[in-house]
Amino acid sequence: MEPAIILALFLSAVLGILVVMVATALLGWLWNITIPDIFGIRQITFWEAFRLLLISAILFSGPLAQVDLSL
Repeated sequence: MEPAIILALFLSAVLGILVVMVATALLGWLWNITIPDIFGIRQITFWEAFRLLLISAILFSGPLAQVDLSL
């Protein structure tokens, strides 16, 4: 493999990990500023927010997510 391809793959992997981490932190922050005040429950940790993202990805990106409904 060429060095440029290896570098591109590495940077893509790093960028993907950073995007997931930022999305997890954003979900945790939004949860912690909203849900505890409304429902009186405790705040969540980073890893609990990550698990919520995984669960939502499993639930909401099933087989129907790939169906193109445009006319």
